[in-house]
Amino acid sequence: MFNALSNTARAEDRQMQRKERADDQIELKDVMAALSQRDQDIKTFAEKAGEEIKSHGKTLDETKTILDGLVKSGLGLQDRLNDVEQKLSRRGAANEEGEKSIGEQFTDGDDFKGLAEKGRGIARMRLKAVTSITSSTTGTGGVGVAIQPTRVPGVIAGPERPFTIRDLIMPGRTASNAIEYVRESGFQNMAAPVAEGAAKPQSDLSYELITTTVKTIAHWFRASKQVLADIPLLQSYINGRAIYGLKYVEENQILAGDGTGQNLLGLIPQATAFNNTLRKTGDTKIDVLRRAILQVRIAEYRASAIALNPIDWADMELAKDTTGSYIWVNVQDGGQPRMWRLPVIDTNAVPAGNFLVGAFNIAAQVFDREDANVEVSTEDADNFTKNMVTIRAEERLALAVYRPQSFVYGSFTAP
Repeated sequence: MFNALSNTARAEDRQMQRKERADDQIELKDVMAALSQRDQDIKTFAEKAGEEIKSHGKTLDETKTILDGLVKSGLGLQDRLNDVEQKLSRRGAANEEGEKSIGEQFTDGDDFKGLAEKGRGIARMRLKAVTSITSSTTGTGGVGVAIQPTRVPGVIAGPERPFTIRDLIMPGRTASNAIEYVRESGFQNMAAPVAEGAAKPQSDLSYELITTTVKTIAHWFRASKQVLADIPLLQSYINGRAIYGLKYVEENQILAGDGTGQNLLGLIPQATAFNNTLRKTGDTKIDVLRRAILQVRIAEYRASAIALNPIDWADMELAKDTTGSYIWVNVQDGGQPRMWRLPVIDTNAVPAGNFLVGAFNIAAQVFDREDANVEVSTEDADNFTKNMVTIRAEERLALAVYRPQSFVYGSFTAP
């Protein structure tokens, strides 16, 4: 009687486990479908982000917000997937033998039942020899192949620098491979009050012809067609990083290109050196910037922005008065990065300890010959025979600095 009740209880327990396992299988299917839909949504918006980068040079805020939301939702789905897989793993395999303990397998075996009925004989059960249970993938006790790693969805991107220098400069376009402009090289103003009938004074005005050539910035990646077909998000990701690579070098070139070879001649090499006679004893970094703005103003232009290194900007924001209060910033709400009414661009393209102040909006101009673009081709080397593709990103541009006196570059530290 006891054995019959025990067998009935075990049967009911196994039936309950099968029902729970079936429910887990349904939940697993739902989670996998949700993850598949999430991946499709990411692909759609990643492609949209690629188009926005081509059109606007960056991903629009709305698209970036949606992509961030999809990634976060994917993390939640991944947690649900892990929970379901762990529950299924605890419940064991689908066959009933996997659900029974060794004792249950022995008492339910034909040998044991025959022994119980006849009252004589030998009951045997053969079990596979198992060594120590480890996470190894080899040996009789290795279960490493059953351990599934947790895969974080998407691709973890590297750090990205926000690009703002080009936004300060007057834009332009060209259909040529060079830009020529006439720049005033000297002006001796001899204008003066003149008596009636007296000879008028002569002023001198001279010009020079400046030529700046269009430069190419480019790089490329190689990938297999199979990988790009199997991971649709990957090509959009590569395209985005390709454009980012161009913009990164572009900003460095606009600010600090030395003009040799295929380098642009940037703003810093053409800027006027800071006039150290304007310094006063005890000047802080904030004072030095105001005096640089004065130097631009003396040159009859008005500064429109300040570019400096993030380290120096942090020093200014952390400056305190004698009472320990911050001088320049309200810590609670921060605020727009501005100094002396001008926007501040903190970028690693400017060396620490130095600054650039200038009339970015009118004293220089960037000309685009070809906008940043990404092209994919199989017609490169042995790509066709190896099922590979080459992904190339390229842009062509020129930089014209009309009035070097309107850019002032110098060091915060007195020589």
